[in-house]
Amino acid sequence: EMHLSKQLRLISRSSLTSQRGKYFCTEKIIGSAIPNTQPPVEERSPLSIALKPREVVEQLNKFIVGQPEAKRAVAIALRNRWRRHRLADDLKNEVIPKNILMIGPTGCGKTEIARRIAKLSQAPFIKVEATKFTEVGFHGKDVDHIIRDLVEVSINMTRKRIKEEIKQNVSSVVEDRILDALVGTADEATRNSFREQMRKGELESQVIDIEMPLKSGTPAEKGAGLSVDNFPAGAVTEIFKLYTPRNGKKTERKKLPIQDARPILEELESEKLLEDYDVQKEAIASVEESGIVFIDEIDKLVSSGDYRGADASSEGVQRDLLPLIEGSTINTKYGNVNTDFILFIASGAFHASKPSDLLAELQGRLPIRVTLKGLTQEDLYRILTEPVTNLIRQQIEMLKSEGVELSFTDEAIREIARVSFMTNKSVENIGARRLHTVIERVIEEISFNAADQAGQKVEVTGDYVRGRVSDLLLSSDLR
Repeated sequence: EMHLSKQLRLISRSSLTSQRGKYFCTEKIIGSAIPNTQPPVEERSPLSIALKPREVVEQLNKFIVGQPEAKRAVAIALRNRWRRHRLADDLKNEVIPKNILMIGPTGCGKTEIARRIAKLSQAPFIKVEATKFTEVGFHGKDVDHIIRDLVEVSINMTRKRIKEEIKQNVSSVVEDRILDALVGTADEATRNSFREQMRKGELESQVIDIEMPLKSGTPAEKGAGLSVDNFPAGAVTEIFKLYTPRNGKKTERKKLPIQDARPILEELESEKLLEDYDVQKEAIASVEESGIVFIDEIDKLVSSGDYRGADASSEGVQRDLLPLIEGSTINTKYGNVNTDFILFIASGAFHASKPSDLLAELQGRLPIRVTLKGLTQEDLYRILTEPVTNLIRQQIEMLKSEGVELSFTDEAIREIARVSFMTNKSVENIGARRLHTVIERVIEEISFNAADQAGQKVEVTGDYVRGRVSDLLLSSDLR
């Protein structure tokens, strides 16, 4: 540390005399340092790296048991997005996505398929509950908010993807800025010496001066809580110009160790470089070409009885969904979004109703129907053992964090599956969610005492399971 301080003092006397009071690390202009190598939107589109249908099904099989028809339908729909993307322009605009309606009892895997597809598709994806929306004209959210929220998701995805692309360039520039703060305009040999020390991590605790934007909490700079969802994009820009200081962003100077300053500088540089990209245009293009909307609980939109008047959250919402799914233009604060080529996947249990109770026009806009089967006892056993992150493994790993080595015999796992199946059959069928109830009942005592049993081995047997769930069986009248 003494050697480092001596080096810095020598440099300060010789090369920083004329630069005293300046903060190098945030004043350097990097526009010319990094060439604009921005690839076109098409090359960065997730459609260019789409998985094959068989690969999608293989990935889904790692987490979801059974339901091959639903997996195949979703896999084909995803691949069709890729196929359409490669058609000639005159034909591409005529090919619309075949929307899907998944029908099946609760807990059979409909929502889980949606969750996994969101990760596999690498495309803007949003899952919504149909019951959260109301008909236009009533208090509450209308269905247009689905697309607005999807655009927000796409904006975040696009920013994250671009930041990954420019990460290496940003790291190089930040390194130069930190060197500027350390040694200023010293000769190249000195800079290289400090660069080497910095890359070895020897200067992480060294304090440097950085200039960063001042955090403001004034209502004006926050927009005073103004909702801009229904404003035209141009109007929003003009409104916020009124609140923006004419002299640009306010800044403040801070002294921070290099290890704390680096992430701040990287974020600032990333934001600067993002200005060279049209993030909003890319995000909207991504939504229009590869967006996916999953509408859950659509069966709850079926009105009970023969009433066919205005309904705030049932048939009225179905009518509002018609133009959205068929194709329309939705106004967002980032610009207009065309929904013609967005893929819609709807799902519902249809316990108290049937798909034919939906509006005929809405049924026509969901042409592909997939029926998911209820789970058998063997399916429940497979759910406990086959998925990569199955419930048994989760429990074992959770208790391992306490130093307890937990294990389940095959008989115990089959007994958990049996009890879950019988309870579903006699009480209320909640599908695979019943497994959570039974497993928590089984390991409740073990989990409670685990913190005091570090280093011990605990085995769960079939008899232990039957002993723990006996009251559940009695209450369910299964004995």
